[in-house]
Amino acid sequence: MEVFDTKSNKKDAAGRFDGDYLKSWLEPFVKEPISRVEFFSLKGDASDRSYFRVNYQVKSRPTEDSSIIIMQLKAADAGKEPDFNRMQKFLIHLDIPVPEILYYDVERGLLFLEDGGDTHLEDLARNSNIIPWYKKAIDLIVTMQTRVTQNMRPYCPAFALKFDVEKLMWEMDFMIKHYIQGYLKRGLSQDEESKLRTALLGLCETLAAEEKVFVHRDFHSRNLMVREDDLMLIDFQDARMGPRQYDLVSLLKDSYVTLKEETRNELINYYLQRIEQEEGRPLPAFREIFDLMSIQRNLKAIGTFAFQYMEHKNERYLQYLDPTLQHIRDTLQSRPDLEPLGQVLKQAIPKLDTEVDRP
Repeated sequence: MEVFDTKSNKKDAAGRFDGDYLKSWLEPFVKEPISRVEFFSLKGDASDRSYFRVNYQVKSRPTEDSSIIIMQLKAADAGKEPDFNRMQKFLIHLDIPVPEILYYDVERGLLFLEDGGDTHLEDLARNSNIIPWYKKAIDLIVTMQTRVTQNMRPYCPAFALKFDVEKLMWEMDFMIKHYIQGYLKRGLSQDEESKLRTALLGLCETLAAEEKVFVHRDFHSRNLMVREDDLMLIDFQDARMGPRQYDLVSLLKDSYVTLKEETRNELINYYLQRIEQEEGRPLPAFREIFDLMSIQRNLKAIGTFAFQYMEHKNERYLQYLDPTLQHIRDTLQSRPDLEPLGQVLKQAIPKLDTEVDRP
């Protein structure tokens, strides 16, 4: 971890800020002199945005550390209000626990955010008693699917964005290009690719026909920060309208945390009970669509992991390919009616036909 402070006057990798710039912003913000500033980069989650933590001390409290987060936007997004800001304003108005925006430097494309800490839900998931925390996460999903969906307005970026057939299929083509043809180096024949895309198109058409609610789109254990007894939601700028199974799949079929099957079933039941309490109606065929959504979502994830490696030489996500493939394998094995889809997928991804050691 590389640390910078005002004495070295080094800049971040893109040269958009340095210690002097931070000090000049922080002193008016905290309304007193700053004695020390340092910053270091944080690992994002397969994102093209950069994140930094800024630690600082004020002269009146020289032993007390304070911190903020800087999100460095893509250069193309600088100079305009980013979707993150618009989405944050919409969600915080509805009492969704998201970080506070402290300042936005439009010209430099820098967002100064409340620091949500270092503890993710993923960190707690290594412990034995994780069900209460996952129920908190599911409560948040239910709130988004009810209160947020009911209050959806055109000024929210998610309003006009949908997981329609085109978007879902774009993700499948992305996976074919970067995982099957790229990472696996499998040269699919025209007939093989046609059969694969036809099978995946049928999957996407079924999912796109589902009732649409507000979905975070990346609701997994690394995007849920733990602060005392509560959760904070991050990385929400790409939210859109989609099947209500989407966020629950992201949480319970997570590439980073593998839950026991009985735990997953308990949490699905909890979700169904909570939704029925809120909406006063059961959700027919929910589990069947959950399985289909998990196949699409997990295929999309392996496409992202492969893209990070093939395009950016980022090996960090390769370790999550096998757990994600196992999710797909388990789903196919549990649903005999999905055998035709399974056969096409296994022909394109032979590893789906091979069991791997479970963690």
